[in-house]
Amino acid sequence: MSKPGVKPLPSKVKELKGGKKTYRRGGAGKKTEPQPAKSSGPPSAPRYLDKVAKKEWRRIVKELYPIGLLTKVDIVALAGYCVCYSTWIEAQGQIEKHGVLIKAPNGFPMQSPYLSIANKAMQEMRKWLVEFGMTPSSRSGLDVKPKEKEKDPLAEFMAKGGIKGVNKR
Repeated sequence: MSKPGVKPLPSKVKELKGGKKTYRRGGAGKKTEPQPAKSSGPPSAPRYLDKVAKKEWRRIVKELYPIGLLTKVDIVALAGYCVCYSTWIEAQGQIEKHGVLIKAPNGFPMQSPYLSIANKAMQEMRKWLVEFGMTPSSRSGLDVKPKEKEKDPLAEFMAKGGIKGVNKR
């Protein structure tokens, strides 16, 4: 059973934050924390996601996979976020179409049911976003190193002078 208070951070998030290797609550090198395997490539979107959720999946995977914040076991969590995103987009579309207030059967104005659907989906999305470090405050301390460009062997060879005795252009 978890204790009340600050939720412990995953080791990968702690590693990206840099600094000390130990923290008051479960150090970065905590041996009991499982380290799931990283997939051999960016994971494909699950088949059960709708078109909007799959588009969001592809957008997010491009960001999370290269920095190591997406492993094989995170697929369901990311899918949960994408489903919430799709629900929010659909509800927002209905709000734009019908407005925030609609006419009740008795003729009086009432709040659109899509407003509460959109708000609930946004709350759930926010929870998932925090889990993956995708909000300004949840990533404020992350220290992600820029990916090094692949070295071009020909460019290196030419920079060193190329073949001796051959004219340079």
